Amino acid sequence: MTGRPGRTGTTPRGGGQAGAGDLLELVRSGRAVTRGALQEATGLSRATVGQRLDRLFRAGWLREGAGGPVGSPLGGRPAVTLEFDDSHAVVLVADLDTRHARAAVLSLTGELLAEDSGALVVEHGPEAVLGELGRRFADLLTKAGRPAAAVCGIGLAVPGPVDSETGRVVQPPIMPGWDGYDIRGRLSRAFTEHTGTPAVPVLVDNDANLMAYGEQRTGHPDCSALVLVKVSTGIGAGVVVGGSIYRGVDGGAGDIGHVRVGADALCRCGSYGCLAAVASGGAVARRLAESGVPAASGSDVRDLLAAGHPEAAALAREAGRRVGDVLATVVTLLNPGVLMIAGDLAGTPFLTGVRELLYQRALPRSTAHLEVVTSRLGERAALIGAGALVVEHLYAPARVEERLAAMGV
Repeated sequence: MTGRPGRTGTTPRGGGQAGAGDLLELVRSGRAVTRGALQEATGLSRATVGQRLDRLFRAGWLREGAGGPVGSPLGGRPAVTLEFDDSHAVVLVADLDTRHARAAVLSLTGELLAEDSGALVVEHGPEAVLGELGRRFADLLTKAGRPAAAVCGIGLAVPGPVDSETGRVVQPPIMPGWDGYDIRGRLSRAFTEHTGTPAVPVLVDNDANLMAYGEQRTGHPDCSALVLVKVSTGIGAGVVVGGSIYRGVDGGAGDIGHVRVGADALCRCGSYGCLAAVASGGAVARRLAESGVPAASGSDVRDLLAAGHPEAAALAREAGRRVGDVLATVVTLLNPGVLMIAGDLAGTPFLTGVRELLYQRALPRSTAHLEVVTSRLGERAALIGAGALVVEHLYAPARVEERLAAMGV
């Protein structure tokens, strides 16, 4: 979680002198990792750089690394490098699906320290579900051997559109009872109830957004435009442009599962003909069940595909063709460098169907430099993305200044 995709140069906030937060960002990004390099990048004097760094050292956020190469051909002592110290705090993350949840403790650089996965039904409502997540977080901290006081923030991925300003889901088709609920407040209270420690910041985002963010940062840091499509119970997309999640004006970007495709199937959103109603894992499961094959969810379809079930494979390929038809428009509009398929149906039959229609319908120019791939992080993608989101929020330059001031350093 240390890179800064899509960011170049150093422009201090407000055009003034670079603060401690700006120096920390330069070190974390790897753009300047010695005192001399920081002076050159910021134009600050040696003494001022030293004062700024002293605050970061006292906070425990920086440490000295090994000596770097000698900068002068005349020789001399090697420069001491500076490193972001990821051992001073941890992040709690969770990924909610419709019937289960995955939670983890991560280091500030994304290392998995402890993980748990188990049943948790989103339809049981936010009060119960978030309360249970608080309990699981407490257990995971014990498993990881880290105190609750080390937690600096919590990140949560949910299967619905999220207003990023408030952290509340907005009219989520597959999350009954969650519309407008104060997720941040309840999860923060649940953490305190089960650990006895003060509240920490909670960030909430759509699961496909966080999956895309995690995949882009870890596997495609140089890709300026990445689209991830998650096909599980429903269908959603996450878009990362210039290293940042693109959410639209109120969090609704990427909700391609509700593009109308001309079918007469009733969707869970109440409309007819949505893509999710005919091409999601849930839709494939229903068709299999109607033909006598036991399947009730996207995860059941995933298991059937893994076992080589021929009817499941045929229906997954058909679903892929329907999704590929819609993605031809998406690719023509956004011209991404990577189109990633993830979720329960992200296997060879579905991917084959996507490619058949995508390359048939999209303009050749739009696909000439396009990679169509499957997820590299798998079921942990949203966890990694959620952790990165929290770290980027808490260690952004302006936020660093606020936190240092609150710590009295």
